[in-house]
Amino acid sequence: NSVIVATTAMLVATTAATLAALALARGGRFRGAGPIYAVLALPLMVPEIVTAVATLTFFTVIGLSQGLLNVIIAHAVFCIPFAFLPIRARLQNMDPTIEQAARDLYADEWRTLRHVTLPRLLPGILSGAMLAFIISLDDVIITMMVAPPGANTLPLYVYGMVRMGITPEVNAISTLIFGVSVLMVTLSWLMGRRG
Repeated sequence: NSVIVATTAMLVATTAATLAALALARGGRFRGAGPIYAVLALPLMVPEIVTAVATLTFFTVIGLSQGLLNVIIAHAVFCIPFAFLPIRARLQNMDPTIEQAARDLYADEWRTLRHVTLPRLLPGILSGAMLAFIISLDDVIITMMVAPPGANTLPLYVYGMVRMGITPEVNAISTLIFGVSVLMVTLSWLMGRRG
C-alpha cells in the first residue's frame, strides 16, 4: 500500500507542480499569480495536523470514502509544494533566450517545450518527484487521519507496532525507512544541483 500510495501521489504531484511552475514562470504576468504562489506554499507553512484535519473534514463533507484513494488524494495535494519548489527553482535558473532561439528557428510552442524546455528541466522534475515520493512514503499524520480501516500503510503499521513495545522488527523497519529516506533526499539534492 505504501509504495502504491507514494508512487501515485508522486506522479500526480509532480505533474501538477510541473504545470504550475511552467504557467507561473513562463506564462507571463497575470493577475492572481501571488495568491497562487501562496496557495502552493500553504502546506509548507501550516502544521501537518491542521492539513490532516482539514482534509478529513473535506472528505467527510463531500462524502468521499474510497479507501486507499482518499490517502492518495490527500498525499498528492500535500506533496505538490515539495515537488513545485525544485522545479520552479530550476525553471527560474534556465536562460529563456534558448527557448526564444528555438522559436526563432520555427519551432512551435509544443516542440520548444518537448525538445528544449523539458530536457533542461528534467533534473528539477526528478528532484521534485523524489522529494514528493519520500514525503508521501514517510507520512504518518495525514495517513492516520484520512485512511479508512483496511487502508494501512507501512508508517501506520510501524506506529501500531511501537505502541505495543519496541521490538527488533520495529528497529529493522525503521532503519530501512530511514536509509531509503536519506538516499532519496541525497539523490534529490544531487539532481537539483546538476547544471
